[in-house]
Amino acid sequence: MRFVNKTWKSIRDGKPVFGLFCSNPSPLTVEMIGAAGYDFVILDMEHTLMSPDTLQHMIRAAESFGITPLVRIPERSPALLLQVLDAGAQGVVIPHVRGREDVEQAVENCFYPPKGTRSLNGGRNAAFGGIPLLEAMERANREVMCIPMIEDREGVENIDEILEVDGISFVLEGAADLSASYGVPWKTDHPLVKNALSHVWERADRAGVPFCAIPRNREQMSMWWNRGVRVFVLGDDRGIAYRAMKAHLEQNLSEITVIGHEQATD
Repeated sequence: MRFVNKTWKSIRDGKPVFGLFCSNPSPLTVEMIGAAGYDFVILDMEHTLMSPDTLQHMIRAAESFGITPLVRIPERSPALLLQVLDAGAQGVVIPHVRGREDVEQAVENCFYPPKGTRSLNGGRNAAFGGIPLLEAMERANREVMCIPMIEDREGVENIDEILEVDGISFVLEGAADLSASYGVPWKTDHPLVKNALSHVWERADRAGVPFCAIPRNREQMSMWWNRGVRVFVLGDDRGIAYRAMKAHLEQNLSEITVIGHEQATD
């Protein structure tokens, strides 16, 4: 691996880090997220049609702005996970982790021997041979992040066995899908969902594994911060862009109304 994973270093140092999901398959969007000052970006292959070439350019865009590129893969495919990491991703988000076996398989495929069974390669991560291959392997095993996403009732119920797997960087909550799993779709503030998230955080905190929250309002941010959470995903690029554009339009329409009223009274 050619770069130090700044986000992983900050987490281990106890410093707060902030990221965004990037669902717009565009390197330019990744550059904007980096320029805005976020620490990491999760390139979303699960809910977005994204070609391999586009993904690689998005990873390069993250590298150019010094932001950590993570990729949420659509399935726990060893082949896909290998290709994503060989392309330069500094970590992978594993969706719908429901039990120990899901994490064990992911960890095994994320890391090189002796930590895992990742296939050897001398491409981008080794600067095409510019970095000694054994050194590149050691760097990758030190810098790559494996991140299970807990977004199913079964994952909540099995959280203790999930957290026992060595190699987890942090646990990411998924309140949206979790709400559906509990039979209350999109009600992320429902007591069932809130209690489930609190349980995952509590068990992760007890196990010494960082917990990543996705706060949807100031109250949730305050709650997680006061609990000691320091890893946050602050939403999705599409939602942020939509709200900003809508607010911008509404502001201008409001100003035009005022201007029209002033002209009518002149």
